[in-house]
Amino acid sequence: MAWERKLMRTVRVRNAQKSGTLARLLASVADMGASVGSIEMLTETAQAVVRDITVYADDEEHMDHVIETMRVNEGTRVLEVRDDVLQVHQKGKIAIRSRFPVDSSAMLRRVYTPGVAEVCLKILDDPELAWLYTSISHMVAIVTDGSAVLGLGDIGPLASMPVMEGKAMLMETLVGLSGMPILLNTKDPEKIIQAVAAIAPTFAAIQLEDISAPRCFEVEERLQAMLDIPVMHDDQHGTAVVSTAALKVIAERARVDIGKAVIGQLGLGAAGNGIAKMLMNLTGNPVLGADLNETCMERFERAGGKRSSLREIMSECEIVVATTGVPNLIQPDMIRKGQIILALSNPRPEIDPEEAVERGAISSADGKSVNNVLGFPGIFRGAVDSRAPRITDEMLIAAVEVLVRMTPGGELMPNPLDKKVHREVARAVAETAIRQGIARAEYVPYVEE
Repeated sequence: MAWERKLMRTVRVRNAQKSGTLARLLASVADMGASVGSIEMLTETAQAVVRDITVYADDEEHMDHVIETMRVNEGTRVLEVRDDVLQVHQKGKIAIRSRFPVDSSAMLRRVYTPGVAEVCLKILDDPELAWLYTSISHMVAIVTDGSAVLGLGDIGPLASMPVMEGKAMLMETLVGLSGMPILLNTKDPEKIIQAVAAIAPTFAAIQLEDISAPRCFEVEERLQAMLDIPVMHDDQHGTAVVSTAALKVIAERARVDIGKAVIGQLGLGAAGNGIAKMLMNLTGNPVLGADLNETCMERFERAGGKRSSLREIMSECEIVVATTGVPNLIQPDMIRKGQIILALSNPRPEIDPEEAVERGAISSADGKSVNNVLGFPGIFRGAVDSRAPRITDEMLIAAVEVLVRMTPGGELMPNPLDKKVHREVARAVAETAIRQGIARAEYVPYVEE
């Protein structure tokens, strides 16, 4: 959910060693409506200081104006402007590497012919051995048609590849799973289902990613029924886990009982549908929902939700979650005193959290504060390690409880790069699968190599 479309550049500057030079430079950037990220000092002499300054702007034109303003700052010389984002994407962000050096004839015989034939025959006799003697045990397919990518929309499979690579990097970095991007050049649900089913023997799990609603629902449900490995659409369930965890953290601090509160969900696409279903599973109460898409509304009602409207939700609900993609949908005069508002659409929320609080909301947050990466790596690690054939609602709720428990005081969520959090999510998911009797392997916690 954390997605903010901003242009980023690293500007290398040489500032004269005079009081106020850096302060004027930073003030000039702020006056242009841009913002500064990291500042790294590279060298310092009696005459000058060289620094790399990360600058964020709205678009290319805005960035050009900001850089020009930096050039004319008294005592500043711009030495270089770099696009570090493009640099780290060159030749892609992931690669398949050999785990062992093939540096002798003896090793060649072990990893390939003739030695590999023995392993093939063992797997032929006992297919379960594939989990011991091949990479299948840690391979996860990250499948997309590129029809609903972040805040960019339908950009197609090829343009979505940098996002899928990013997901794969996070899986490997945080929990040691090998994510493999799979780009499908079709939006036909039937073709997507058949393609994924055909490649499924390669993988321990399938992560469906950025497939638009309502097609994503059919694709996930049918694949879950066809395959005996976990299949999860991250935009639904990963988003639901982190959003519900954030909501529980807010509610506990505000002393609001979400089991008794009236909850409304604005937007019933992939994210909204997943959040609403999880809240209904968690509380046992119907959620009020609104969406312009009638198919999504009907699906929501079949799941136990109550059809509603924007006005009704804002006037009746103590907790409102919005995932509509419509900036400023929630007008300030709709806010009631004591409400909790999660306006999760990015890059621009349905209402600015500060404005919601000013108008009487007891607490409010936007999508920049709710990061999906806290969900999917640990969920998949736990499901794969326990050899669960599916990811159940109870396994997802277990992930929610870990995130709530591990959120530091004063924060909305844990640090998404804290590997201990992901390991604990994996443990909770796996142990839940064991308690439910669906695990097919003794759980051994993942240990980073």
